[in-house]
Amino acid sequence: MIDFQRYLLIAAVAALSLMLLIEWQKFEVSSPTTTQSSASTAIAPTTSNDNNDLPAITSNSEIDDIKSDTNTKVKHITVQTDVLDIKIDLHGGDIIYAGLPKYTASLESEDPFVILENNDTRNYIAQSGLIGNNATDTSKGRPYFSAKSASYAISEDSDTLNVDLYYKYSDTVTITKRFELSRGEYLIQVKYLIDNKSDDTFQASFFGQLKRGNSDDPSVNDDGGMFAMKPFIGVAYATNEDLYKKSTFSKMQDKPVKATVNGGWIGIVQHYFVSAWVPTPDSVNELSTIVTQQNMNIARVTSAAVTVAPQSQGTISASFYTGPKDQYSLQEISPGLELTVDYGWLWWIAQPLFWLLTKIHSVLGNWGFSIIGVTILVKAAFFQLNQKAFTSMANMRKFQPKLAEIKERYADDRQKQSQAMMELYKKEKINPLGGCLPMVVQMPVFISLYWVLMESIELRHAPFVLWIHDLSAMDPYFVMPLIMGLSMFIQQRLNPAPPDPMQAKIMQWMPIVFTFFFLFFPAGLVLYWVVNNTLSIIQQYIITKRIEKKESGLATR
Repeated sequence: MIDFQRYLLIAAVAALSLMLLIEWQKFEVSSPTTTQSSASTAIAPTTSNDNNDLPAITSNSEIDDIKSDTNTKVKHITVQTDVLDIKIDLHGGDIIYAGLPKYTASLESEDPFVILENNDTRNYIAQSGLIGNNATDTSKGRPYFSAKSASYAISEDSDTLNVDLYYKYSDTVTITKRFELSRGEYLIQVKYLIDNKSDDTFQASFFGQLKRGNSDDPSVNDDGGMFAMKPFIGVAYATNEDLYKKSTFSKMQDKPVKATVNGGWIGIVQHYFVSAWVPTPDSVNELSTIVTQQNMNIARVTSAAVTVAPQSQGTISASFYTGPKDQYSLQEISPGLELTVDYGWLWWIAQPLFWLLTKIHSVLGNWGFSIIGVTILVKAAFFQLNQKAFTSMANMRKFQPKLAEIKERYADDRQKQSQAMMELYKKEKINPLGGCLPMVVQMPVFISLYWVLMESIELRHAPFVLWIHDLSAMDPYFVMPLIMGLSMFIQQRLNPAPPDPMQAKIMQWMPIVFTFFFLFFPAGLVLYWVVNNTLSIIQQYIITKRIEKKESGLATR
C-alpha cells in the first residue's frame, strides 16, 4: 500500500489545479464568436429599403433588427451627468453612445470607459420605440424627433435632468420621448408621453432592445496572451421561474430566448459592466433574442399594449440601465439583476466573502489590505482545523525513519507494508489524512475568492502598494507569483519528506507548477495565496518547534 497522506496531498493539490483551470476555461469559452449566422425565421424578407429590417406594425410578437440611420446629416444630441455621457440619435431616439466618466478605459488612460458605441470598431447600441396599432417605428421607417437643444447637462443645483424629444404623430396626436436621468445614477427612465387629442383611441406597445455585434469585450486586458482572461459575454435575463438565466451569442443562433414574464428584465453582460432593459414590474412582457443575417445579436423586451383614450394623455415607459455591475445598486432596480455579478456555483460562499471584503474596505480604504484582512479572518476560521493538521504533520516527521524502514522491509509485499504502516498510525495515534484536510476544505473558499476578485467591479483598477496598481490584473513584474512559489517551497520544506522517490519528485515540482499558473492570475488572488501561505508557515513552524521542544524535554529526563 502507499503513503496515504502524501498521495492524498498530491491529489488535493491536483484537484485545486484542476478546479482553477476549469474556472479559467469558463471565462475563455464565453467570448463572442465571429461565425456567420444563418438566417433566422424571425427575420422578415428584406427589400431594397435602407430600413428593411425595421419592425412590422401588425403585432408585438416579432421585431426585426432595427438599423440606425448612418447618414452623417442625421443629428444627435449629447447628454451629460456626473456618471453618464451619452449620445441620442434623433432618428429613432436611440442611445448610440454611453461613456462612464467614473471608470477609465484603462489604467494608463484618462478617457472614460465606453460601454455603448456605434463605429467601425464596435456596434453596441440601445434602441427603443413603439409598435402595434399606432406604431411610430415601422417597416417603412422610424420617427425623426426634434429637440430644443443639441446638448444637455445636469446642473450643479439639481439632482435630475429631463431630456425631451418631440414627434408629431398626426395633426391631433403628439408624442414626447423623455429620458429622465438622475445624479449618481446609471438608470435612465425612458417614457413616451402620449397627448391624444383625436377622437380615436391610441394603442401601442413599448419595445426596448440592445443590439451588439461580435466585437471583443473592451474591458478585458489581453496582456496575458493565450492566458488572457476572456469572461462571459452574452445575454442574461429573468423569468418567472428563474431570476437569472444566460446565453452566449453563439448559443442564441440555435436556441433563441423566448419567454413571457411578469416584470422581468433582459440585458447584455460583459466583464464588469452590463446594459439592461427593465420594463415596469406590473406589466406582462415578452423577452426574446435574435441573431440577424448581419451577425447582430439582439436582446429585446416587448411590453403589453397600452391604450390612451380619446382626448386624454397617457404614458408608456420602461427603464434602461447601462453601467457597472454594482450588485448592491442592481438589486434595487429589479430582482435578479444583481446576479449578473456571476460568482458561479459557489456563490453561497463568494457572496459572504464579498460582503466581508467590502466591510473591511470601509475601514481600511485599500482593497489590497482588505484582501489581507479577509485572508486573516478565513485563516482564523480554520485555525483549529489547521492546528490539528499541522500537529499531525509535525508528528509524522519524527516517524519518517520508521515509515522508511517499513517500506524497505516490505518492499516486495505491498499488503504487509500497508498493514505495518496502519499499525504504526494506530499505535502512535497519527491521522494520515490530517495534513490534506485543510487544503481540501479551503479549496472552495479559494475558488470563491477567485470569482469575487474576477467579477467585482470594485477591484477593477484598484491599487495596492508599490508596483501593484491594479489588483484585478496580473503582477506586471511577476514579483508576487515568485514570492508565492517561494512560500510554497518553504512550506514544503517544513513538511515531512515523502519516503517514496517518485512522490518526492512530484512534490518538488509543485511550487514551480503553481508559480507558472499564478504568473497570469490577478494580483489580488496571488496576494491572498501569499498571505495564506505565510500564515500557514508561521503556524506550522511554531507547532513543529513546540513538539520538538516537548520531545527534547522528555529526552533529557
